[in-house]
Formats: sequence, C-alpha cells, structure tokens
Amino acid sequence: MAYKDLREFIEVLEKKGLLKRIKTEVSAELEITEILDRVVKNNGPALLFENVKGYKHPVFANAFGTMERMCLALGVNNLDEIGERIRKLLEFEAPSSLWEGIKMIPKVAEITSFPPKHVNSGPCKEVILRDGFSLDEFPVLKCWPEDGGRFITLPLVFTKNEKTGKQNVGMYRMQVYDCKTTGMHWHIHKHGARDYAEAAEDGKIEVAVAIGADPAVVYSATAPLPDNIDEMMFAGFIRKKNVELVKCETVDLYVPAHAEIILEGYVDAKERRIEGPFGDHTGYYSLADEFPVFHITCITHRKNPIYHATVVGIPPMEDAYLGKATERIFLPLMKTQLPEIVDINLPVEAVFHNLCIVSIKKRYPGHAKKVMFALWGMGQMMFAKTIIVLDDDVNVQDMKEVLWAATTRMDPATDVTIIDGAPTDTLDHASPLPNLGSKMGIDATRKGKDEGFEREWPDALKMDTAVKSKIDKLWNELGLGISLKKS
Repeated sequence: MAYKDLREFIEVLEKKGLLKRIKTEVSAELEITEILDRVVKNNGPALLFENVKGYKHPVFANAFGTMERMCLALGVNNLDEIGERIRKLLEFEAPSSLWEGIKMIPKVAEITSFPPKHVNSGPCKEVILRDGFSLDEFPVLKCWPEDGGRFITLPLVFTKNEKTGKQNVGMYRMQVYDCKTTGMHWHIHKHGARDYAEAAEDGKIEVAVAIGADPAVVYSATAPLPDNIDEMMFAGFIRKKNVELVKCETVDLYVPAHAEIILEGYVDAKERRIEGPFGDHTGYYSLADEFPVFHITCITHRKNPIYHATVVGIPPMEDAYLGKATERIFLPLMKTQLPEIVDINLPVEAVFHNLCIVSIKKRYPGHAKKVMFALWGMGQMMFAKTIIVLDDDVNVQDMKEVLWAATTRMDPATDVTIIDGAPTDTLDHASPLPNLGSKMGIDATRKGKDEGFEREWPDALKMDTAVKSKIDKLWNELGLGISLKKS
C-alpha cells in the first residue's frame, strides 16, 4: 500500500500491534538510545516516545527494526517482490507486432507513472517560520556518551546540481551546532557532496532537509541508485503512487508535501567546521573531522509534528533492515550485468560493506575473479572490503554453509586476491589512509584442471532422496522429541 504520510504508517503499525507508545518521561540525551538499543536487539516494536523531557513533540523510532516492519513499510510480503518487479521491467523490449505492443501497454504505463507530482501546498506548510525559529524546539537525540553533540539521524537532504539542474536526495547525518546551524556529513563519494563541489560561483548551494516522510520516501533516500534515477520517482515505483512534492519557501527545491518537518537553507562551500565524534553503524565512534556547515533560513512543519529518528551502533540496529532491503531490491540489477550471480549476502554483522558473499554458476576458469572485479566496479559495491565467491550449491544466506564451503574449497596461496590503492568507505577505520585502502577477494569455488588443480575433487556428502523421504514420514514415530525445522 501507499502510505499518505508517516502518520498513516504509524496508525497501521499500531493497529497491527507493532507499535508501543511510551508515556514515561525519558531524555533525548542517551536514554532513548539505550531503550532503542535493547528493543532493536530483541526484535521489539516501533516506539513512539510521547513524553520527551523538555520537549512538546514526540519522537518516533525503530520504524523499520524487524523484517516484518520493513516489508510493511514498503507494502510487500517479501522484499524480493520489489526486486521481481524491477526484473520484469528490465525485460521490457520493443514489441514485435501491434498485438504485442498492446499487451505491453500496462508495463509502459507503470514505467511512466512514477515521476513525482508537484503540488501547490501540503501539510508540511501548516506552520511557516521565516523568523524566530529554532532547532531547539525539536527533540534531536544525543545518542552516545562521546558524541560531539546532538545529531539529526534520519534527514532527507535535498540538493540540486547547478550544472544539470537535477534534484537529488540522500541521507547524511547532521550535528546540531546551535539553533540555526548544523553540520552536513557529506562523504566525498556521495551525490550530495558532488553537488556541493559543483556549487554556484558564489560558493553556496541551496539545501532542504525533510524529517518524517512516508516510509518509501525515507527508504529511497538511502538507496544506492544510479545517477539517472530520481529517488522520488523510485519511491513512487515502490509505493505504486506518485510522491507529492511542494516547493520550498526560501530555496528553489521541492520536498515531500506530507513530511513532518522541513529545514530550508544553504551550505557555503568556503565554510567548514569540526563535526563529530559520532557513534556510528560500524560499532565505533567515527572520528571528528571538518565538514560543511548548513545554515537554516526557514523552518516549516505540520501542526504538532512528530520527530522521526533512528539510532545506529553495534549491529544489528534498525539500519540493518534498511540494508537488507537494498540487498534484495537491487539483486536483479546486479544480475542484469552479471547473470551468473545466483544470490548475494551482505551480512549485517560485517556492517554490509565489509563483506560480500556471492554464489555463482561457474562456467569457466577464473570466473570467480571476473565476478569479484565486476562487483568492485559496480556503484557503491566499490566499498566491499572482502568478497567471497562460492558455487551455486551453497546457500549464501546460511552462514553455516558459507563457512563450511569457504574454508574447505579455498587454498590461501592460490585463491586469495589482494588489491591495493582502492577506494574505501569513509567510515572504514582500518585503512591506513582515509578513503583509500585494500580489498580482498576469496575464490571459494571448486577448482578443476583448467585452473591448475590436478587432484580429484571429492563429492560432498548427500543422503539418498528416497531414504530422506522415508525417514520424514517415520520421524514422529521415532519419538526422538525433536521438532524439525521446515526448510
């Protein structure tokens, strides 16, 4: 379903018993983080903190903190459904006849109906503050003890490229410096940083920040989309309904009309300020460094706005489910370029970009290395520090199978590839230089003579199918008291 706004999603969560209202007074400094950390790691519900000490606005968090809620947020029963829709669209070809063209009309209509819809106004403009506004009105969290301050953790940051005129949205944390300025944590590899680098001659770039949008819009701001795909169009594709955008009051940008809070302003290319430390999704504090500064010129918001936040830290946290959504949704796109891929797993425990496990239908010598290098050249997959390539008989989602195959089918001297001088994620603290380090690829596929392996490769143990079926039928009669998991 397409949620009109964040509030409708909250209502659905509550009706399904997936939301808990917290009426006890708690502090936005550390206390909400401690509660969320415990709740997320125990598969607990989404939380609406209605009594935040010193604030009149509630905090909504852990919206996506289970696979069930992640699916509900994107309107599917299984995240692979979105990937399947993408796969079908990628099969689109020119019709061979008039009748074939007529049959393709619904698919063409689906493709062309996703662009965002510009509207004259929206709930995000119920309150317009050009003067006398303050970030101190909102319960921005200080998450961890050594954090440099309070951080806006789920901002949808809208920019426009001065050269192309195209609007972009990404998610970059924002440290609150005072009531009208924040940091803008743009990593050099991100689209927002590119727009910033190509700012106008006066050195300023207009920025708008939305807080508290509908879940498909929030997710799309995190998605690793190609440059030519508009995030709001992608959100429309996910929700099967156009996203409504409204023009800002003081900047030439369009933002979600049904968002809870909009911050308008600019970033000056000549101004930088120390930002951080920040307790990050790596499980470490990302170090303090200089980043651009965002100056707020106007705040608009709904009446009685809900402040939407998340907390990152030692995984698994809420962002794990956003990451898993990306893994499943974008797998078909990877397969269009690498059809030999069977499945892929970016383990939460490895912070996604530190480890990529992929299974392939191996057809020729060196095939595993070809896949490694192709993945490293594919958008944000360049951040994958380690790639393990396995045969297609291994379920990459089952770490028991992965570890068994990876350690029994790999010889360190011949099957490990190290490359140096490669780009790394800005938050990779192990690389000797910021943004530059090394990669490791492990070919854990079975080798043959065409790859210099002269020994006979043993068969893996496998029980006779008829015997397995017979024991399945006799299992309960055996009285072992063990309930078998259904595969």
